[in-house]
Amino acid sequence: MKTLYKRLMAKLIVLLALPPMAAAQQARTFSIAGQSDRAAVVHINGKYYVALDSLAQMMHGTIRFQGTQAILTLPGTVGVAMQPAQTSTPPHLSEDFLRAEIDALTAIREWRAAIVSAVQSNKPVSEDWVGGLHRSADAKLQLAVAAATTVPDHSAVELLRTEFTNMQQMSDQFVALHDKSSNIPTDSFDNNPLDQKIQNCARGLSAMASTKLFQDEPACH
Repeated sequence: MKTLYKRLMAKLIVLLALPPMAAAQQARTFSIAGQSDRAAVVHINGKYYVALDSLAQMMHGTIRFQGTQAILTLPGTVGVAMQPAQTSTPPHLSEDFLRAEIDALTAIREWRAAIVSAVQSNKPVSEDWVGGLHRSADAKLQLAVAAATTVPDHSAVELLRTEFTNMQQMSDQFVALHDKSSNIPTDSFDNNPLDQKIQNCARGLSAMASTKLFQDEPACH
């Protein structure tokens, strides 16, 4: 019915009112293929017109007037315009990127855990020692960057970069503390804003890996 409606609207110009005076003309009728109903056709100035109410009746529709507008409603079209648009499913993070992201996130977590353990055990946090942890995490980060192919992937990569940068900053802080004093307070991670930010960002990235959907995480900024 919708296809029929479009074809009719493309071929017909429907008038709500015809001029009061029209020259005598040959009688013509309009019909829809496959239907027996007919409507009178008026030929004026080289154009053909069909009365709007006759057209509605032939199409088994109804006419209603709203202000200066005439609205034709066809069977099966009631409420169609009111239906909400279908929401598209957000694009997922690619499988290759997810695997690389998880590996990079794991390397960053191991980096942090090693420093926490060393500080709480009064072990030295030297630059040579943390260098290996830094290089491992950086290598996994670069693999994640290379695996990013979609828009959500690239958005997640930026958050992962920030997590790496924050971890590097905290690692440098503890190396600097070690250079100044061999004894670093064991409670250095208590209420540490940078460490809390790192952990919150890691949780956000882990949640994305679980749902496979990108979701911005304020802690990663």
